Amino acid sequence: MSAVGWVGNTVPNDVPDHIVELPTSDVMNSGIVVGSALMNKRPIYVIRYQGFNWFNSAMITNYAGKSKEMWNKHCPMFIRSIAMEKGIGPVAGSTHASLYNRIPGIKIFSPMTSNEYQYVYDAFMRDNVPYYVSEHRGSYDNDKELEDVELPESDITLVPISITRFEAEKARIILTEQGYSVSILHQFVLSEDNNISCMFNDDFETISNSKYGALVLDDDYSNGLAKNIAYDIMMRTNKKAHIMGLENRTAGFHKDVDVLPPTCDAIVKKVKEIMKI
Repeated sequence: MSAVGWVGNTVPNDVPDHIVELPTSDVMNSGIVVGSALMNKRPIYVIRYQGFNWFNSAMITNYAGKSKEMWNKHCPMFIRSIAMEKGIGPVAGSTHASLYNRIPGIKIFSPMTSNEYQYVYDAFMRDNVPYYVSEHRGSYDNDKELEDVELPESDITLVPISITRFEAEKARIILTEQGYSVSILHQFVLSEDNNISCMFNDDFETISNSKYGALVLDDDYSNGLAKNIAYDIMMRTNKKAHIMGLENRTAGFHKDVDVLPPTCDAIVKKVKEIMKI
């Protein structure tokens, strides 16, 4: 944690006894944390870059997530998985929550505001299963809540996930100023009780009343959570749900070869393409 600036200054830097710095191998760390959770210590596990989940997720997905169902042994652990954009390269950057999505027994969240994070933490303290919390350093300075806008009738409904929510909100304002009616449904509860895209009936009604359906946005490649959510939307609403995520290529470190989440301008352009404008 000290090597990454105390996780963006979100943990105290005086190294109290309850903070343990693990080796940088990132392969066996999760096993230590799972062992702690099995002893009901309720550990908070910080993964410094989300891409490192490819190295250290095995114990979480194959033991922690299955422990309650197979052995009736609770394994409560709070996984703070930190995502970053710009110049992070081919291994460490962007969101990788989809890795955990296919495993029963793990709940997935991506809070971008203080109230959302408090909701997730309070839920975890009442629960006894692993919580995968997809964080973004780009949200740490945010001091505003992100509110849904559910219009009775819309041209389109935006359904953004994680860090794309900020650019989606900018895009909604621009499109509204240009005379289009745009609803937005901010998603931070991504998978709970094995239920993908934990939307309410009112959310589906909003999309049903959108002329061009929905656009799901994510800071991950499209073949993951975004596509699952889009499928749920289409099955519940009989409307098209389009997807916009990372460009399907490997990221480099230089800005000219980086792969970044959808920008405000790109979202506006995509919406107009869907509406054939």
